[in-house]
Amino acid sequence: MKNIKQRLSDMSERFSSIFASEPQLTIRAPGRVNLIGEHTDYNDGFVFPCAIDREMLIVARASKNKRARVYSLDYDALDEFEIDAIEKTGEPGKEWCNYLRGVLKILAESRHRLTAFDAVISGNVPQGAGLSSSAAYEVAVATLQKELSDLPLDGKQIALLAQRAENEFIGVQCGIMDQFISALGEEDAALLIDCRTLEWKSVPLNLAQHNACIVIVNSGVRRGLVDSEYNKRRAECHEGVSILSTVLDKGGAGLSSLRDVSASDLERNIHNLPDTVARRCRHVVFENERVLKAVDVLKAGDLKTFGLLMNQSHASLRDDYEVSCKELDLLVELAHKQSGVIGARMTGAGFGGCMVALIDRDEIDVFRRNVVQVYEEQSGRTAELYACQAVAGAGLLQESARPVSKSI
Repeated sequence: MKNIKQRLSDMSERFSSIFASEPQLTIRAPGRVNLIGEHTDYNDGFVFPCAIDREMLIVARASKNKRARVYSLDYDALDEFEIDAIEKTGEPGKEWCNYLRGVLKILAESRHRLTAFDAVISGNVPQGAGLSSSAAYEVAVATLQKELSDLPLDGKQIALLAQRAENEFIGVQCGIMDQFISALGEEDAALLIDCRTLEWKSVPLNLAQHNACIVIVNSGVRRGLVDSEYNKRRAECHEGVSILSTVLDKGGAGLSSLRDVSASDLERNIHNLPDTVARRCRHVVFENERVLKAVDVLKAGDLKTFGLLMNQSHASLRDDYEVSCKELDLLVELAHKQSGVIGARMTGAGFGGCMVALIDRDEIDVFRRNVVQVYEEQSGRTAELYACQAVAGAGLLQESARPVSKSI
Protein backbone atom coordinates (compact mmCIF):
# COMPACT_ATOMS: atom_id res chain seq x y z
CA MET A 1 0.00 0.00 0.00
CA LYS A 2 1.34 3.43 -0.95
CA ASN A 3 2.11 5.83 1.87
CA ILE A 4 0.59 9.28 2.00
CA LYS A 5 3.57 11.01 0.37
CA GLN A 6 3.50 8.62 -2.57
CA ARG A 7 -0.24 9.11 -2.97
CA LEU A 8 0.11 12.88 -2.90
CA SER A 9 2.89 12.72 -5.48
CA ASP A 10 0.65 10.70 -7.81
CA MET A 11 -2.23 13.12 -7.25
CA SER A 12 -0.10 16.19 -7.92
CA GLU A 13 1.25 14.69 -11.15
CA ARG A 14 -2.27 13.91 -12.33
CA PHE A 15 -3.40 17.43 -11.34
CA SER A 16 -0.66 18.97 -13.48
CA SER A 17 -1.47 16.79 -16.48
CA ILE A 18 -5.22 17.50 -16.34
CA PHE A 19 -5.30 21.17 -15.33
CA ALA A 20 -1.90 22.39 -16.64
CA SER A 21 -1.02 24.00 -13.31
CA GLU A 22 0.17 23.09 -9.84
CA PRO A 23 -2.13 22.55 -6.83
CA GLN A 24 -2.11 25.25 -4.15
CA LEU A 25 -3.16 23.24 -1.12
CA THR A 26 -3.79 19.74 0.19
CA ILE A 27 -6.64 18.66 2.44
CA ARG A 28 -6.88 15.46 4.45
CA ALA A 29 -9.91 14.04 6.28
CA PRO A 30 -9.74 10.65 8.06
CA GLY A 31 -12.06 7.70 8.26
CA ARG A 32 -12.99 6.33 11.64
CA VAL A 33 -13.62 3.26 13.73
CA ASN A 34 -16.00 3.16 16.67
CA LEU A 35 -14.26 1.43 19.57
CA ILE A 36 -17.44 0.95 21.62
CA GLY A 37 -20.98 2.35 21.65
CA GLU A 38 -22.93 0.81 18.77
CA HIS A 39 -26.53 1.66 17.82
CA THR A 40 -26.66 4.12 20.68
CA ASP A 41 -26.37 7.25 18.53
CA TYR A 42 -29.99 7.38 17.33
CA ASN A 43 -31.09 6.68 20.91
CA ASP A 44 -29.48 9.92 22.15
CA GLY A 45 -26.71 7.90 23.74
CA PHE A 46 -22.91 7.82 23.85
CA VAL A 47 -20.35 6.71 21.27
CA PHE A 48 -16.57 6.41 21.45
CA PRO A 49 -14.90 6.59 18.03
CA CYS A 50 -11.39 7.52 16.94
CA ALA A 51 -10.14 8.83 13.61
CA ILE A 52 -7.83 6.41 11.81
CA ASP A 53 -4.91 6.77 9.41
CA ARG A 54 -6.98 5.92 6.33
CA GLU A 55 -8.13 9.14 4.71
CA MET A 56 -9.59 11.14 1.85
CA LEU A 57 -7.05 13.47 0.24
CA ILE A 58 -7.73 16.49 -1.98
CA VAL A 59 -5.14 18.52 -3.88
CA ALA A 60 -6.70 21.68 -5.28
CA ARG A 61 -6.29 25.14 -6.72
CA ALA A 62 -8.76 28.02 -6.69
CA SER A 63 -10.29 28.94 -10.03
CA LYS A 64 -11.25 32.43 -11.18
CA ASN A 65 -14.40 31.25 -12.96
CA LYS A 66 -17.58 29.76 -11.47
CA ARG A 67 -16.87 26.18 -12.46
CA ALA A 68 -15.68 23.28 -10.33
CA ARG A 69 -13.62 20.60 -12.03
CA VAL A 70 -12.89 17.53 -9.91
CA TYR A 71 -11.04 14.43 -11.02
CA SER A 72 -11.32 11.21 -9.01
CA LEU A 73 -8.11 9.21 -9.16
CA ASP A 74 -9.93 6.19 -7.77
CA TYR A 75 -12.68 6.19 -10.40
CA ASP A 76 -10.59 7.70 -13.23
CA ALA A 77 -13.39 10.15 -13.93
CA LEU A 78 -13.93 13.92 -14.09
CA ASP A 79 -16.91 15.87 -12.74
CA GLU A 80 -17.60 19.46 -13.86
CA PHE A 81 -20.40 21.78 -12.79
CA GLU A 82 -21.26 25.43 -12.12
CA ILE A 83 -20.97 26.20 -8.41
CA ASP A 84 -23.95 28.57 -8.47
CA ALA A 85 -26.25 25.93 -10.07
CA ILE A 86 -25.49 22.66 -8.30
CA GLU A 87 -27.75 19.71 -9.02
CA LYS A 88 -27.54 16.00 -8.24
CA THR A 89 -26.28 13.83 -11.07
CA GLY A 90 -28.13 10.64 -11.89
CA GLU A 91 -25.53 9.45 -14.35
CA PRO A 92 -24.65 5.77 -13.71
CA GLY A 93 -21.18 5.29 -12.26
CA LYS A 94 -20.93 8.89 -11.05
CA GLU A 95 -22.53 8.49 -7.63
CA TRP A 96 -19.23 9.68 -6.12
CA CYS A 97 -19.92 13.12 -7.58
CA ASN A 98 -23.00 13.70 -5.44
CA TYR A 99 -21.13 13.72 -2.13
CA LEU A 100 -19.00 16.58 -3.44
CA ARG A 101 -21.95 18.43 -4.93
CA GLY A 102 -24.07 17.88 -1.83
CA VAL A 103 -21.59 19.51 0.53
CA LEU A 104 -21.18 22.53 -1.75
CA LYS A 105 -24.95 22.84 -2.15
CA ILE A 106 -25.51 22.80 1.61
CA LEU A 107 -22.72 25.36 2.13
CA ALA A 108 -24.35 27.65 -0.43
CA GLU A 109 -27.80 27.21 1.12
CA SER A 110 -26.25 28.13 4.48
CA ARG A 111 -25.14 31.45 2.94
CA HIS A 112 -21.46 30.61 2.77
CA ARG A 113 -19.54 32.00 -0.18
CA LEU A 114 -18.16 29.33 -2.50
CA THR A 115 -14.90 29.49 -4.41
CA ALA A 116 -14.64 27.59 -7.70
CA PHE A 117 -11.71 25.20 -7.91
CA ASP A 118 -9.87 22.46 -9.75
CA ALA A 119 -9.09 19.35 -7.71
CA VAL A 120 -7.88 15.78 -7.72
CA ILE A 121 -9.30 13.51 -5.01
CA SER A 122 -8.34 10.07 -3.76
CA GLY A 123 -9.16 8.00 -0.70
CA ASN A 124 -7.89 4.81 0.92
CA VAL A 125 -10.75 4.36 3.41
CA PRO A 126 -12.28 1.02 2.35
CA GLN A 127 -15.74 1.56 0.88
CA GLY A 128 -18.69 -0.41 2.19
CA ALA A 129 -16.76 -1.57 5.24
CA GLY A 130 -18.33 0.73 7.82
CA LEU A 131 -15.24 2.93 8.25
CA SER A 132 -16.95 6.10 7.00
CA SER A 133 -15.42 6.71 3.59
CA SER A 134 -18.36 8.95 2.67
CA ALA A 135 -18.05 11.07 5.83
CA ALA A 136 -14.32 11.53 5.22
CA TYR A 137 -15.11 12.68 1.68
CA GLU A 138 -17.79 15.13 2.85
CA VAL A 139 -15.64 16.59 5.61
CA ALA A 140 -12.69 16.93 3.22
CA VAL A 141 -14.80 18.92 0.74
CA ALA A 142 -16.16 21.20 3.47
CA THR A 143 -12.65 21.74 4.82
CA LEU A 144 -11.41 22.57 1.32
CA GLN A 145 -14.03 25.31 0.99
CA LYS A 146 -13.20 26.59 4.46
CA GLU A 147 -9.60 27.09 3.31
CA LEU A 148 -10.34 28.39 -0.19
CA SER A 149 -13.02 30.85 0.92
CA ASP A 150 -11.72 31.60 4.43
CA LEU A 151 -15.05 30.50 5.90
CA PRO A 152 -15.66 31.04 9.64
CA LEU A 153 -16.35 27.36 10.34
CA ASP A 154 -15.14 25.26 13.24
CA GLY A 155 -14.99 21.47 13.30
CA LYS A 156 -18.44 21.00 14.82
CA GLN A 157 -20.04 23.26 12.21
CA ILE A 158 -18.27 21.40 9.40
CA ALA A 159 -19.48 18.08 10.79
CA LEU A 160 -23.08 19.29 10.94
CA LEU A 161 -22.94 20.69 7.40
CA ALA A 162 -21.47 17.43 6.10
CA GLN A 163 -24.17 15.43 7.88
CA ARG A 164 -26.85 17.66 6.32
CA ALA A 165 -25.39 16.96 2.89
CA GLU A 166 -25.71 13.21 3.43
CA ASN A 167 -29.19 13.49 4.96
CA GLU A 168 -30.73 16.00 2.56
CA PHE A 169 -28.78 15.72 -0.71
CA ILE A 170 -27.68 12.07 -0.74
CA GLY A 171 -30.79 10.92 1.14
CA VAL A 172 -29.08 8.73 3.76
CA GLN A 173 -30.36 9.41 7.28
CA CYS A 174 -27.03 8.93 9.05
CA GLY A 175 -26.26 10.15 12.55
CA ILE A 176 -23.59 12.70 13.43
CA MET A 177 -20.82 10.42 14.70
CA ASP A 178 -18.98 9.76 11.44
CA GLN A 179 -18.64 13.38 10.32
CA PHE A 180 -17.97 14.52 13.88
CA ILE A 181 -14.96 12.30 14.46
CA SER A 182 -13.56 12.95 10.97
CA ALA A 183 -13.63 16.68 11.67
CA LEU A 184 -12.65 16.70 15.33
CA GLY A 185 -10.53 13.62 15.98
CA GLU A 186 -7.31 13.95 17.95
CA GLU A 187 -4.03 12.08 17.75
CA ASP A 188 -3.77 9.01 20.04
CA ALA A 189 -7.22 9.71 21.44
CA ALA A 190 -10.86 8.77 21.03
CA LEU A 191 -13.81 11.11 21.49
CA LEU A 192 -16.62 10.49 23.95
CA ILE A 193 -19.55 12.04 22.08
CA ASP A 194 -22.91 12.73 23.66
CA CYS A 195 -25.27 12.27 20.72
CA ARG A 196 -28.03 14.23 22.45
CA THR A 197 -26.15 17.42 23.30
CA LEU A 198 -23.24 17.05 20.83
CA GLU A 199 -20.86 17.75 23.68
CA TRP A 200 -17.64 15.82 23.46
CA LYS A 201 -14.37 15.28 25.22
CA SER A 202 -11.09 13.81 24.11
CA VAL A 203 -9.88 10.74 25.99
CA PRO A 204 -6.22 9.72 25.52
CA LEU A 205 -5.79 6.10 24.45
CA ASN A 206 -2.09 5.89 25.39
CA LEU A 207 -1.80 2.71 23.35
CA ALA A 208 1.98 3.01 22.97
CA GLN A 209 2.35 2.78 26.75
CA HIS A 210 0.68 -0.62 26.58
CA ASN A 211 2.50 -1.65 23.39
CA ALA A 212 -0.97 -1.97 21.85
CA CYS A 213 -2.51 -1.01 18.54
CA ILE A 214 -5.88 -0.91 16.81
CA VAL A 215 -6.47 -3.66 14.27
CA ILE A 216 -9.47 -3.64 11.94
CA VAL A 217 -10.39 -6.71 9.92
CA ASN A 218 -12.76 -6.37 6.99
CA SER A 219 -14.83 -9.56 6.90
CA GLY A 220 -15.31 -9.33 3.15
CA VAL A 221 -19.08 -9.33 3.68
CA ARG A 222 -20.72 -6.30 2.11
CA ARG A 223 -23.24 -4.93 4.55
CA GLY A 224 -26.70 -6.08 3.54
CA LEU A 225 -30.19 -5.51 4.99
CA VAL A 226 -28.84 -2.48 6.83
CA ASP A 227 -31.54 0.01 5.81
CA SER A 228 -34.56 -2.22 6.49
CA GLU A 229 -33.13 -3.74 9.67
CA TYR A 230 -31.92 -0.34 10.87
CA ASN A 231 -35.45 1.02 10.54
CA LYS A 232 -36.82 -2.01 12.41
CA ARG A 233 -34.37 -1.49 15.28
CA ARG A 234 -35.29 2.18 15.53
CA ALA A 235 -38.99 1.28 15.64
CA GLU A 236 -38.40 -1.37 18.31
CA CYS A 237 -36.45 1.11 20.45
CA HIS A 238 -39.24 3.67 20.02
CA GLU A 239 -41.79 1.05 21.09
CA GLY A 240 -39.72 0.38 24.19
CA VAL A 241 -39.63 4.08 25.05
CA SER A 242 -43.41 4.34 24.62
CA ILE A 243 -44.10 1.40 26.94
CA LEU A 244 -41.54 2.40 29.56
CA SER A 245 -42.94 5.95 29.57
CA THR A 246 -46.16 4.59 31.00
CA VAL A 247 -44.49 2.82 33.92
CA LEU A 248 -41.52 5.02 34.81
CA ASP A 249 -41.99 8.20 36.80
CA LYS A 250 -39.47 10.74 35.56
CA GLY A 251 -40.86 13.72 37.40
CA GLY A 252 -43.65 14.15 34.89
CA ALA A 253 -41.19 14.82 32.08
CA GLY A 254 -41.67 11.46 30.40
CA LEU A 255 -39.06 9.69 28.31
CA SER A 256 -37.71 11.07 25.06
CA SER A 257 -35.35 8.17 24.34
CA LEU A 258 -33.64 5.13 25.85
CA ARG A 259 -30.94 7.53 27.02
CA ASP A 260 -33.34 8.40 29.85
CA VAL A 261 -33.60 4.78 31.04
CA SER A 262 -31.10 3.49 33.60
CA ALA A 263 -30.09 -0.16 33.92
CA SER A 264 -32.02 -0.46 37.17
CA ASP A 265 -35.10 1.15 35.56
CA LEU A 266 -34.97 -1.41 32.80
CA GLU A 267 -34.37 -4.42 35.02
CA ARG A 268 -37.36 -3.52 37.23
CA ASN A 269 -39.70 -3.06 34.27
CA ILE A 270 -38.39 -5.37 31.56
CA HIS A 271 -41.33 -7.76 32.13
CA ASN A 272 -43.60 -5.08 30.66
CA LEU A 273 -41.87 -5.30 27.29
CA PRO A 274 -42.31 -7.83 24.47
CA ASP A 275 -39.29 -10.14 24.30
CA THR A 276 -37.73 -8.67 21.16
CA VAL A 277 -38.26 -5.10 22.31
CA ALA A 278 -36.82 -5.98 25.73
CA ARG A 279 -33.65 -7.32 24.15
CA ARG A 280 -33.23 -4.25 21.92
CA CYS A 281 -33.66 -1.95 24.91
CA ARG A 282 -31.29 -4.02 27.03
CA HIS A 283 -28.53 -3.64 24.45
CA VAL A 284 -28.90 0.14 24.18
CA VAL A 285 -29.21 0.82 27.91
CA PHE A 286 -26.27 -1.39 28.89
CA GLU A 287 -24.18 -0.27 25.91
CA ASN A 288 -24.43 3.32 27.12
CA GLU A 289 -23.21 2.19 30.53
CA ARG A 290 -20.36 0.25 28.89
CA VAL A 291 -19.22 3.35 27.01
CA LEU A 292 -19.08 5.47 30.14
CA LYS A 293 -17.30 2.73 32.07
CA ALA A 294 -14.86 2.28 29.16
CA VAL A 295 -13.87 5.94 29.42
CA ASP A 296 -13.33 5.62 33.18
CA VAL A 297 -11.11 2.54 32.90
CA LEU A 298 -9.07 4.12 30.10
CA LYS A 299 -8.42 7.13 32.27
CA ALA A 300 -7.22 4.73 34.97
CA GLY A 301 -4.90 3.02 32.48
CA ASP A 302 -6.86 -0.24 32.69
CA LEU A 303 -6.77 -1.43 29.09
CA LYS A 304 -7.61 -5.01 30.12
CA THR A 305 -11.05 -4.00 31.42
CA PHE A 306 -11.59 -1.85 28.34
CA GLY A 307 -11.05 -5.00 26.27
CA LEU A 308 -13.54 -6.96 28.35
CA LEU A 309 -16.13 -4.25 27.73
CA MET A 310 -15.50 -4.55 23.98
CA ASN A 311 -16.12 -8.30 24.25
CA GLN A 312 -19.36 -7.71 26.16
CA SER A 313 -20.46 -5.20 23.54
CA HIS A 314 -20.09 -7.79 20.79
CA ALA A 315 -22.08 -10.39 22.70
CA SER A 316 -24.86 -7.85 23.21
CA LEU A 317 -24.88 -6.83 19.54
CA ARG A 318 -24.96 -10.50 18.54
CA ASP A 319 -27.59 -11.77 20.97
CA ASP A 320 -29.76 -8.83 22.02
CA TYR A 321 -29.58 -6.44 19.07
CA GLU A 322 -29.05 -9.18 16.48
CA VAL A 323 -27.03 -7.10 14.02
CA SER A 324 -23.99 -9.33 13.67
CA CYS A 325 -23.56 -12.13 11.14
CA LYS A 326 -21.88 -15.54 11.17
CA GLU A 327 -18.72 -14.19 9.53
CA LEU A 328 -18.26 -11.39 12.06
CA ASP A 329 -18.98 -13.80 14.89
CA LEU A 330 -16.33 -16.17 13.52
CA LEU A 331 -13.76 -13.38 13.34
CA VAL A 332 -14.49 -12.27 16.89
CA GLU A 333 -14.44 -15.86 18.19
CA LEU A 334 -11.04 -16.49 16.59
CA ALA A 335 -9.72 -13.19 17.95
CA HIS A 336 -10.85 -13.99 21.49
CA LYS A 337 -8.83 -17.23 21.35
CA GLN A 338 -5.66 -15.48 20.23
CA SER A 339 -2.99 -14.46 22.74
CA GLY A 340 -2.19 -10.79 22.71
CA VAL A 341 -5.79 -9.77 21.95
CA ILE A 342 -7.07 -7.31 24.56
CA GLY A 343 -10.63 -7.08 23.22
CA ALA A 344 -12.56 -7.55 19.96
CA ARG A 345 -16.01 -6.74 18.65
CA MET A 346 -17.94 -6.03 15.48
CA THR A 347 -18.03 -2.34 14.64
CA GLY A 348 -20.49 -0.35 12.58
CA ALA A 349 -24.09 -0.98 11.61
CA GLY A 350 -23.60 -4.72 11.27
CA PHE A 351 -24.74 -7.47 8.88
CA GLY A 352 -21.21 -7.43 7.48
CA GLY A 353 -18.34 -4.97 7.51
CA CYS A 354 -15.57 -5.03 10.07
CA MET A 355 -14.31 -6.27 13.39
CA VAL A 356 -12.15 -3.99 15.54
CA ALA A 357 -9.64 -5.33 18.05
CA LEU A 358 -7.05 -3.97 20.42
CA ILE A 359 -3.98 -6.20 20.34
CA ASP A 360 -0.36 -6.35 21.40
CA ARG A 361 1.49 -4.75 18.48
CA ASP A 362 4.14 -7.50 18.62
CA GLU A 363 1.43 -10.06 17.84
CA ILE A 364 0.19 -8.60 14.53
CA ASP A 365 1.87 -11.22 12.35
CA VAL A 366 0.65 -14.05 14.57
CA PHE A 367 -2.83 -12.50 14.58
CA ARG A 368 -2.78 -12.39 10.80
CA ARG A 369 -1.94 -16.10 10.62
CA ASN A 370 -4.15 -17.39 13.41
CA VAL A 371 -7.16 -15.14 12.93
CA VAL A 372 -7.28 -13.72 9.41
CA GLN A 373 -5.93 -16.74 7.54
CA VAL A 374 -7.97 -19.23 9.57
CA TYR A 375 -11.06 -17.07 9.01
CA GLU A 376 -10.47 -17.14 5.27
CA GLU A 377 -10.07 -20.93 5.32
CA GLN A 378 -13.24 -21.48 7.36
CA SER A 379 -15.46 -18.84 5.73
CA GLY A 380 -14.23 -19.01 2.15
CA ARG A 381 -14.04 -15.22 2.10
CA THR A 382 -11.12 -12.86 1.58
CA ALA A 383 -10.44 -10.62 4.58
CA GLU A 384 -8.31 -7.48 4.83
CA LEU A 385 -6.40 -6.40 7.92
CA TYR A 386 -5.67 -2.75 8.68
CA ALA A 387 -3.28 -1.95 11.51
CA CYS A 388 -4.25 1.58 12.51
CA GLN A 389 -3.41 4.39 14.84
CA ALA A 390 -5.66 7.16 16.14
CA VAL A 391 -4.95 10.38 14.26
CA ALA A 392 -5.93 14.04 14.11
CA GLY A 393 -9.10 15.21 12.43
CA ALA A 394 -9.45 16.98 9.11
CA GLY A 395 -7.26 19.87 8.14
CA LEU A 396 -4.73 21.44 5.82
CA LEU A 397 -1.57 19.43 5.25
CA GLN A 398 1.93 20.81 5.30
CA GLU A 399 4.59 19.60 2.88
CA SER A 400 5.54 16.95 5.43
CA ALA A 401 2.07 15.41 4.97
CA ARG A 402 1.19 16.05 8.58
CA PRO A 403 -1.85 18.01 9.76
CA VAL A 404 -1.26 21.66 10.54
CA SER A 405 -3.32 21.20 13.70
CA LYS A 406 -5.08 18.39 15.51
CA SER A 407 -8.49 19.59 14.44
CA ILE A 408 -10.10 22.23 12.30
